[in-house]
Amino acid sequence: MDSAAGTINAEDIPQVFDDAVSEIDQISAVFDEAELMFELGLWLSGLESFLRSSDHGYANPLQGAAAVRNYSRELRLTRTALLLCSRLNFRLRRVSEGTPTDGSITRLSIEQINRFGILLRDSILLNEGLNASVATGFGEWTAWNKTLSATLQLSGEVKVFIAYAETIGDTYLPAAITDLLKNKPMSFDAAELAVILPRFARILKWLSVVGRMLRNDEPLKPTLLIFSRVHEQTTEMVGYIDRSLARFPDEGAELFSSLDGASYTAALELKKVYNQELIGIVGVRPAPSVYARIETAYSLLNDSFQQIISGFVRLADPKISTLDLFPNFRVKLEQSLLLREDLARVLRIVQRAEQDPGQGVLEELRSDLGGLLGNTMRYLFYKDRETIERFGEEIFAAGDKKDLTPILHRFGAYLETLFGQVNMRTVLADHPFEDVL
Repeated sequence: MDSAAGTINAEDIPQVFDDAVSEIDQISAVFDEAELMFELGLWLSGLESFLRSSDHGYANPLQGAAAVRNYSRELRLTRTALLLCSRLNFRLRRVSEGTPTDGSITRLSIEQINRFGILLRDSILLNEGLNASVATGFGEWTAWNKTLSATLQLSGEVKVFIAYAETIGDTYLPAAITDLLKNKPMSFDAAELAVILPRFARILKWLSVVGRMLRNDEPLKPTLLIFSRVHEQTTEMVGYIDRSLARFPDEGAELFSSLDGASYTAALELKKVYNQELIGIVGVRPAPSVYARIETAYSLLNDSFQQIISGFVRLADPKISTLDLFPNFRVKLEQSLLLREDLARVLRIVQRAEQDPGQGVLEELRSDLGGLLGNTMRYLFYKDRETIERFGEEIFAAGDKKDLTPILHRFGAYLETLFGQVNMRTVLADHPFEDVL
């Protein structure tokens, strides 16, 4: 910055340090102005939420009290977020050059974008200094947390980015839903839905970025920031619904039942994800393990929230289904039906082979198991695919019936549990399994 003139020069913008570029290059390849604004708002909101919750959000409870934990991993996550925002902000400046500020998408001048870039640069440099220390204890983490939180809260640019992202998120609903709620007369006061549905839409928009990162095989640890914001958004929404239920005039109304069910389901899925799948993940290092847990967390939240939205829409049009609103739901349904049939068939053969491991039934087992491994197994979560592959290797390698029997017993017990989990998928809620195992 030129202190005499009080202006910010382009060369002062943090263009992301060369030794750190590789950490974030895979995360975002966005160059559209509107999408850059959204991505910045998303990551900044996630960073703020992570700073509010990280001393208890994803830590391993076996590590002990917060005062004796090492916070170096949390510190590195905030560094990654700052580097990513720096790269996005630099791209935003480049695409905004020559764009008139009056009525532009960004609503930010080049001067403001530059100022935000310097804020990021200074924060990154401070983070680098802390990272250079031997260990980051509770005191160092708390000081950094408070400093960065205050810096973000005082920045007008941060507020603009987050507000823009939330505005985009509120409209992230299928056109069929907005058209239906706008044009079809309701048998109830739709004011509550006008507040609740945009909140669900915003959560789904945030989760869509996690889904994109899973599909593109991008680094997944940064998604913990997005999950931090999703947790806050969902908790706030459940609280709003519960307050609405407390003052609801007619507990026998359909809307009351839908709101009550939405609150219960959202709270239940929140516990599954944050108390089981994501607990302790900040300390998990193997990439396959991180992928498996993020994949499960994403699927649980995304599928259940789509189903909740569909339930609200059916109040206006009982004939509409989740499949009509969310095309990906139809794909998941078809995949889950095929997977369930294959699992049921393999489970029956395993149970028969355990009782009588004759050559004929073993050949049938190896054939059907090979079909499962080569086809519908890809519709399972990653963590389950690994387990089935290990059982398959043991079964194909076993040459003696005496060695095969205990393997089949363990495999049968595992398949029975897995079949039950698949059968409980949200997409299969209206498709009960009609055969008998």
